[in-house]
Amino acid sequence: MKLKHIIATTLVIGAGLAGCKKSYLDINTNPNQLPTSTPDFVFTAGLSRTANTIVPNETGQYWSGLWTQSNTYIISGALFQYTFNNTNFNYWDGSYDILNDFQYVINNADTYKQPFLKGPAKVMKAYIFHQLVDLYGNIPYSDALKGLGSLAPKFDDQKAVYENLIKLLDSAIVDIKANPFTGIYGSSDITASADLSGTAANNGGNQTKWVRIANSLKLRLLIRQSRISGRDAYIIAEINKAAATTEGFLTATQDFGVNPGFVAAAGQTNPWYNYIGYTATGAALAYARYPRPTTFLYNSLVATSDTFRLKRLMYARGGEDPNAPGRSRVAENVSNYVPVPYGISSGYLAQNTSYPGPAYIIRNQFSKHVVVMTAAEVQFLLAEAKQRYGASVTLTGTAKDYYTAGVTASFRLTGTTATYGADKVTTLLSNGKDLSDFDASTDKLKAIWYQKWLALCGYSGLEAWSEYRRTGFPQIPISASAAVGAKAPVRLFYPVTEFGSNGENVTAQGTIDVFTSRIFWDVD
Repeated sequence: MKLKHIIATTLVIGAGLAGCKKSYLDINTNPNQLPTSTPDFVFTAGLSRTANTIVPNETGQYWSGLWTQSNTYIISGALFQYTFNNTNFNYWDGSYDILNDFQYVINNADTYKQPFLKGPAKVMKAYIFHQLVDLYGNIPYSDALKGLGSLAPKFDDQKAVYENLIKLLDSAIVDIKANPFTGIYGSSDITASADLSGTAANNGGNQTKWVRIANSLKLRLLIRQSRISGRDAYIIAEINKAAATTEGFLTATQDFGVNPGFVAAAGQTNPWYNYIGYTATGAALAYARYPRPTTFLYNSLVATSDTFRLKRLMYARGGEDPNAPGRSRVAENVSNYVPVPYGISSGYLAQNTSYPGPAYIIRNQFSKHVVVMTAAEVQFLLAEAKQRYGASVTLTGTAKDYYTAGVTASFRLTGTTATYGADKVTTLLSNGKDLSDFDASTDKLKAIWYQKWLALCGYSGLEAWSEYRRTGFPQIPISASAAVGAKAPVRLFYPVTEFGSNGENVTAQGTIDVFTSRIFWDVD
């Protein structure tokens, strides 16, 4: 599987270079035409590139109040003083580049007799397009991905894009059900959906899994719109359509991850491990000194007596013990955890503070799957759907059932259950405290939102930021480095590269204010 990933990436990114080698010159090859790849290789490469696109999720970690930076580095003005422009945070170009991979698969799967890839490629297309809407609002959609057919694509209204993504996911499900994977081609699907400990095998080519992923992504898009006036009937109907499928949604033990076959070689380890963890040989990376859990996160966990997950989401001060992987250098007493106030610019050096914890980084555990969507998130989406719409949605569980399953799934994914025992979930859920004990919580939706925020920590930062913008909860503090009276950003600027290639259509979107130009689902 690793070999397939390497071949696919080489073919997609370096196709033009291959034609320059004498050994590839053949009398039947047109030297003026670039070689092409087959959909299975391109699909594998697209999944791998999606998994490796971690920086947007890092930004989301910061802007959702979960992580900040240590003061071993000069404070980032763009992140924590909110002083950025259209040269910062360009997640646009890379996303559209990956989208071209999946569009190539959709366009060519039948020609190459690989129709089983169309449905999964459509799911991934929907996944990336919805993230672009959540970051930028109006985007090129219907006129995009046409190559020379549309060099300056028009922009579509963001709400219309969301509605079209629901239709795209419906189309994906039809394709998935009609076209089972055949022969060896299941290996082109490098998704994994058991626990993400790194020991579970990938289960590529599984139709049921892909239908569940499609339904779960649809549920995310629908609940994202749930605070918009007049959308209830549409949302309820679409949720019920997804619930009526035999496959349903991702289960409480089924995270959606990607793993091309990470190994201990330079550039081939899990990308988070290679970013904030260690080199392939186990040497600590310099950037591991940068991200830090926030005091806000720490205080929130302590307030709900959730110290079990606290010790998985962060290491105690000084980080991981090099002689005892997965353990802190100092005793793991709550008082030895030193988070950093959100956006503070001095006083908290890396060596004296807490690192992101063993839930994410353990020395020599370089092969964990990259999380794309967690089982916990799906359960909290179901909990919110049931809490909001009651008997109108044909879901078999109660809001409390799904809430309990979400917390349980978070404990499992973070390794909290394995470390402290399943009984700690029961302890948390019956402690009589607001935002942890569902029965004791005065506002059930806020309890769901809060627990989802925790469950997304370290896995889906971009989703955590989007949910914070949608709900306004928990009430994250303004960065300590921001100007007095500053507001947190609610979106990104269109990147300067798009102005250069498609300026007329970008300008047609009007003046963008990143502090007031809200995404359509961000109602307050």
